[in-house]
Amino acid sequence: MKTVIKLGGHLFPYKPAPEKISAYAETLKKLRELGHSLIVVTGGGRVARTYIDAARRLGASEFTCDLLGIEVSRLNARLFIAKMGEDAYPEPVTSLSMLLRAFETNKIVFLGGLQPGQSTNAVGVLSAEAVNADLFINATDVDGVYTADPEEDSTAKKLDVVRTDELLKMLLAKELWAGSYALFDPVAIKLVERSRIPTRIIDGRNPTNVEAAVKGEAVGTLIISAAK
Repeated sequence: MKTVIKLGGHLFPYKPAPEKISAYAETLKKLRELGHSLIVVTGGGRVARTYIDAARRLGASEFTCDLLGIEVSRLNARLFIAKMGEDAYPEPVTSLSMLLRAFETNKIVFLGGLQPGQSTNAVGVLSAEAVNADLFINATDVDGVYTADPEEDSTAKKLDVVRTDELLKMLLAKELWAGSYALFDPVAIKLVERSRIPTRIIDGRNPTNVEAAVKGEAVGTLIISAAK
């Protein structure tokens, strides 16, 4: 199965955590050994937000702030490549055309951001669309999509399935500053809608949830396209 996995910023604290990356690397290697083709998109994490905040205080444009986030996300990809060795394509890919060439090597392909104004969630969905993936997984620090913020609303309920149009309504009120994208941003949602690629938002703090999702288990929240 062809799967694209977006690893959220929770995996990349201000001080890198080699043990967490190693645990994820073992899961990814296992999935590759089982015959799955994988693309992994790494977020920027806390370091990216720190640089973005500093740049913004210095008067940088949101374009420049996005560039900083992209650079940090690619450094995070390099951490995984260092651990994966021969299982990984040796460089973070920096364009979709490069992605297609790298994917043909049957290695696990890693990348961070691609261009300003585009979240790594959107990069993940575009990557999935480019290789006609069977599944896109957003491994974040929550266990799925809720009807409201569970930290602010005790009555919030987790959704097992949500349509793209429903999710878009839930997120449209949020501002899209560099480095502050929510679970999913509107661009990523519309890409899921047009591509019709099944998408799961899962709790990525435990890499076994990624393995379960790839194996077809109903973990997290499944996002389905509302396109007719």
